[in-house]
Amino acid sequence: MAELKRVLGFGTILSLAIASIMGTGMFFGAGIGAIYSGNASIIAWIIISLVAIYISTFFGELVAMFPRAGGVYEFSKQTYNRFTSFMIGWLAWLVGNLTTALLIVAAIDYIIPDPSRFFLKLIISVILIIILNIIAFHGIEASGFVVVILAILSISLILSVIFPGVFFMDIGNLTPFFALGITPILITIFFIAESFFGWESVTYLSEETKDPKKTIPKALVYGTIIVGVSATLISLVSLGIVPWEILAATPAPLSLVFERIYGAFGTILNYGVFIALIGSAAGGIITMPRLILALARDKLFIAQLSDIHPVFKTPYKAIIFQAIISIIILTMAMGRYRTLLSLLLPLGLIMYILIIMIVPILRKRYPDMQRSFKVPFANIGSYLVVGFLISLMVIWITSEPNAWQILKLGLSFVAIGIPIYLLLEAYYDPDFIIRVNDALAYFTLLTERFILPSNVRKEILTLLGDIRSKTVLEYGCSVGTLTLDLAENVKPGGKVYATDLSKKDLIITNNRMKKRGHEHVIIIHDEHQVNRVHPDIPHVDSIVSMGMMGYMQDVKKILREMWELMPYGGRIVFVDYADFFKVIPNVAWLSNDAVIEKIFRDAGFSVYVSRKKGLFWNYIYVYGLKFRKDIPYV
Repeated sequence: MAELKRVLGFGTILSLAIASIMGTGMFFGAGIGAIYSGNASIIAWIIISLVAIYISTFFGELVAMFPRAGGVYEFSKQTYNRFTSFMIGWLAWLVGNLTTALLIVAAIDYIIPDPSRFFLKLIISVILIIILNIIAFHGIEASGFVVVILAILSISLILSVIFPGVFFMDIGNLTPFFALGITPILITIFFIAESFFGWESVTYLSEETKDPKKTIPKALVYGTIIVGVSATLISLVSLGIVPWEILAATPAPLSLVFERIYGAFGTILNYGVFIALIGSAAGGIITMPRLILALARDKLFIAQLSDIHPVFKTPYKAIIFQAIISIIILTMAMGRYRTLLSLLLPLGLIMYILIIMIVPILRKRYPDMQRSFKVPFANIGSYLVVGFLISLMVIWITSEPNAWQILKLGLSFVAIGIPIYLLLEAYYDPDFIIRVNDALAYFTLLTERFILPSNVRKEILTLLGDIRSKTVLEYGCSVGTLTLDLAENVKPGGKVYATDLSKKDLIITNNRMKKRGHEHVIIIHDEHQVNRVHPDIPHVDSIVSMGMMGYMQDVKKILREMWELMPYGGRIVFVDYADFFKVIPNVAWLSNDAVIEKIFRDAGFSVYVSRKKGLFWNYIYVYGLKFRKDIPYV
């Protein structure tokens, strides 16, 4: 199985840290700060820069402990339960997508401010996303090279403002310093905090970094310092060159600064802002598929997305999936910079609060675990930082008229992760499958004609052939819908062994069999059914299974055990649901007919695979017989 390639050094990771952390606030923040606190926004930049540098040390300690591709999800997995760690991973993915959309929207708006040119902006944005994803697809070295170049261009642009800009400053523009008071400084901090979102992106590349325990923590802290100093100086220079009242009224504050410094030539530098913002977006586009990879590995995302390309050593399926999602989100977000910013900020702060609290929890849980990098004053510091971030959200909610509605919208996006988690667990977790089946037993009984319609049952019986007076194993009988038909067809001298992992399903099945007088049906509870055939099952003539293939954890072992129970020529019929509700993807091995045939053939069964359409899902039919070596095909 292909693995990620460990090739990234400190320079590349530092460049990625700068690109990922450098948000739109670097280029729009002077104007946003001026709106809320005038010249005093410089204080807001100093405060948030110091807090951001300290927060970066929390990520440094965590990645030094767990240098794996999942980043924030991996840290959460070591701290919280499975559901909470998934929700944090889901939240991180939402924040990453919103950040990418925000950066691209801001970049396009900087060079094409006209809101009526929507389709031109969209086409350019889609082309950019496709190009960056193609680069990401073809290897981390190519991606790293692009990020380094874009980071150099970004730093060059920043320096082209700061150093010559100092000589154009008018100190008189900085007075009065507290024209709007002191309290607005906190609301300014809230809105410019996005300038430092992105530490998590760097952690996703842990498995592709040389010596990640040392390289990434150092790059995170140095990168945050560079961004913090740069953003503060840009704000200072901007306010010194252009009065805050004018900066507050312009949607592209750096454009005015460029013009004051470079004259007519300054408009060309707008394209530099565009490149810098696209460079920041590239950081998320390159790294987010690694988060998907980690979730998919733990079966908390579509399992197929964990595949690594054999040549390029990249999570290529996750990259393709992420590219599609990015285009969809961008289409909905185009032209809505302020809405995106307001939506992103509280979700990002909630995510960082949850991650910061991991450090004191793990300090207490694993006091002796090696930490090559440690947060100074972590216990008291974590609570102070969390309290500070919460206070920013409270001030935002109480001072902004639409804040509560925006927060509820953001939390509703987070809540979408709950049913997704339940569906994924129902797909992959045996214990969860049992709990769900138990809880839905009577609902399954009420809807059995819809879940397993008569035409499907007739098809199964036809494929089984004549089973009169034969012994049949029904692997996964649920509430006995098909069991009733099997019981009738094996009469007068046959038997049906019906197994299932849900006790409540079997209680219902048992009652139904007794009511019909089917004493020749033997019902067996097997809580380990997804990994075996129950040892009490004797030799059988045929095996039938409905809806169990997707739940099998050790498919090859189960099929081999079935093979040993059957005579040569004994028939098997497996049917399962596919393309559930036309949205939920299949379990990986059920997605390819050739793979299914090979798995059954390797176990000693010669089978046909066919697919038939249903209303809300399709059906996969796998049917054939146990063969001898000299009879390879049905």
